[in-house]
Amino acid sequence: MTARSASLTRQLSFLDRYLTLWIFLAMGVGVALGQLAPGVGQALTRLSVGTTSIPLAVGLIVMMYPPFAKVRYEHLGKVFRDPKVLALSLLQNWVIGPLLMFGLAVLFLRDRPEYMVGLILIGLARCIAMVVVWNDLARGDTEYCAGLVAFNSVFQVLFFSVYAWFFATVLPAWLGLPGAVVHVSMAQIAESVALYLGLPFAAGVATRFVLRRAKGDAWYQAEFIPRVSPLTLVALLFTIVVMFSLKGDAIVRLPLDVVRVALPLLVYFLLMFFASFFLSRRAGADYARSATLSFTAASNNFELAIAVAIAAFGIHHGAAFVAVIGPLVEVPVLIGLVRVALWLRGRYFPEEAA
Repeated sequence: MTARSASLTRQLSFLDRYLTLWIFLAMGVGVALGQLAPGVGQALTRLSVGTTSIPLAVGLIVMMYPPFAKVRYEHLGKVFRDPKVLALSLLQNWVIGPLLMFGLAVLFLRDRPEYMVGLILIGLARCIAMVVVWNDLARGDTEYCAGLVAFNSVFQVLFFSVYAWFFATVLPAWLGLPGAVVHVSMAQIAESVALYLGLPFAAGVATRFVLRRAKGDAWYQAEFIPRVSPLTLVALLFTIVVMFSLKGDAIVRLPLDVVRVALPLLVYFLLMFFASFFLSRRAGADYARSATLSFTAASNNFELAIAVAIAAFGIHHGAAFVAVIGPLVEVPVLIGLVRVALWLRGRYFPEEAA
C-alpha cells in the first residue's frame, strides 16, 4: 500500500473503513442464527403487524435517519444558482444512472426477475450519505456536494415511487420483456417510501433546523452528527442479521448468486464514474466539481433500496437479497475510485494538483 493509499484509508472512520467486513460478519451471524437457533426466526416472525416486521421497520427507519440529519439543506440554493451543474447532475443521476442500471439488470439478470428488480432499485436510489465521504477523500467541492445531496434527498422523496414503479413494472412491459416484469403498484411503493424515506427525511430536516437554531451550527456538526452517525451502520447490520436469520437455509445455497449480482454492480460503478467525470470535464467543470459530480452519480443509497425492497416485496424476495449485496460491492470499489480520481487530477488538472 502506498503512502497516499494508507492516508486515504486512515481518513475513513474505523466503522466505515471495514464496512464490507462488518456486512459479511452480519450475514454470517444471521445465517448462523437461522441454522442453529430457529426459535429466533420464529420470534421475529411473531413481531409483525400484518406483513410489516416491527424489528425490520425500526431498523430501516433508524438506518435512514442520520443521512438526512447530515444533509446541509441550506446549501441547496447554491446548486440552483449554477444551472449547468444542476442540469449535468440531473442528467447523470436521474436519466443516465437509472437507464444504465436497468440495461445492466436486463442484460445480466433477465432470467431472475426478482434479482433484476433489486438491481433496478439500487440504480434508482441516489446516494445521500457515503458520497460525502468519497467526495471529501477525493478533494471534491464540499459545498456543491452538500447542495447536490440536498437536492437528491428532496428529489427522492418526491419522485422515487414513480421511478420505481415505472422501471420495475412499466418499462419492461414496453420493451417486450414479460418474463422480467415485476408487478408492483405505485401505491405500494409510495407507501414504502412515505414510511421509510418520508418519515426519516422529516425527522432529519426538523432535527437539523431546530438543533442548529438552538445550539448553533458548530455544536451540531462537531457534537450531534458524530453521535448519531454510527446509528446508520448499527441499524444496517441489525437489519442484515434479521434478514439473514429469516433466510438462513436459502442463503447457504446462493454463493454464486452473489457473484451474478456483483458483476453488473461493478460495471455500473465504473461506467458511471468515468462517464460522469469526463462529461463534467467536457462541460468545463474544474476538478473539484468534476469529482463531486462523478461520486454523486456513481454512489447509491443502498439503505433506501433495502427499505423499499423489503417493504414493497417482502423480506424473502430476491430484491431484498440483491439490495444487501450492493454495499459489499460499492464500498471497496468507491475507495478504489477515490485513488483513481486523485490520479486523474494530476493527469488532467495539474494546476489544481499542485
